[in-house]
Amino acid sequence: MRATVIYGAGDVRVEEVPDPEVEQPTDAVVRVVRSCICGSDLWPYQDREPDEKGSRIGHEFLGVVTDTGSAVTNVKAGDLVVAPFVYSDNTCEFCTEGLHTSCRDGGMYGVAGVDGAQAEAIRVPQADGTLVGLPVGEDDALLPSLLTLSDVFSTGHHAAVKAGVAAGTDVTVIGDGAVGLCAVLAAKRLGAERIVLMGRHTDRTDLGREFGATDVVADRGEEGIAKVRELTGGSGTHAVLECVGTKAAFEMGVGAVRAGGTISRVGAPQYEEGPIGSRVFRDNVTITGGIAPARHYIPELMPDVLDGRVEPGRVFDRTVGLDEVPAGYRAMADREALKVLVKP
Repeated sequence: MRATVIYGAGDVRVEEVPDPEVEQPTDAVVRVVRSCICGSDLWPYQDREPDEKGSRIGHEFLGVVTDTGSAVTNVKAGDLVVAPFVYSDNTCEFCTEGLHTSCRDGGMYGVAGVDGAQAEAIRVPQADGTLVGLPVGEDDALLPSLLTLSDVFSTGHHAAVKAGVAAGTDVTVIGDGAVGLCAVLAAKRLGAERIVLMGRHTDRTDLGREFGATDVVADRGEEGIAKVRELTGGSGTHAVLECVGTKAAFEMGVGAVRAGGTISRVGAPQYEEGPIGSRVFRDNVTITGGIAPARHYIPELMPDVLDGRVEPGRVFDRTVGLDEVPAGYRAMADREALKVLVKP
């Protein structure tokens, strides 16, 4: 079968690889119907050291189960399913606490011998705990939005939940990528009153306004912080959802949050140290966030997607076939595409 393999910065190829097979009783094999390129895939695409062996890549997908191990009872061949971007058993103490990303039997796709999702098919470990059935057909118009449950919509929701977004909350969302736009949608869904989207790409911030942003701030750094504070009477916002992952974005969050507020980070951090000194301490600012336990959120978010109350799939602005995935990476890296949907 064909699958995407990354060999180094800027070097993504589609190659023939062995077909996936059930290796453990808890495995399932899934024929991929939709996958996509994630903003976090761009980090290795931009700076990965060359590796002649290469590795599989991709972690967001939905598809049809074709085979299962003897211990799999929750899904069967023929089921259309969505997979969170981290697999888990859904039974350990961390999973039962809603922290599937820390599952004792869990892991990530594309590492340690596990397939990547930008492929024609994939082996899914811990299938019973990971895969969630979808009550639609494999050509349903809702598939793009259902695919966002795998990662970006769940991640935006996680940012909002960890920040305590609720009715009447003022929120700043930093970043107009797919996660940032989904964070806007999530904050609106949870009842936020004012949502300030910090972003500089008009086509994206326009979609952010349609998702619920009340204000857009294109400035960065101190100028951007000043604009957010001006919009909030000098106070800043109760919550800041940092959806980029750079130190500069986190610094803007510290400047934009109000006293007693919360900064929730869901952009994969590309830095080791940040400004958590006297300002954060003096103003009782909470810093939270982290990798999103999408499996925990899918049952809550799916009904709103199925009913059409939210349309997170609108973040996909380009669709490619599997052979065109390298071009999809280039388009996202060059800011020519917001998020690329892959249809094998």
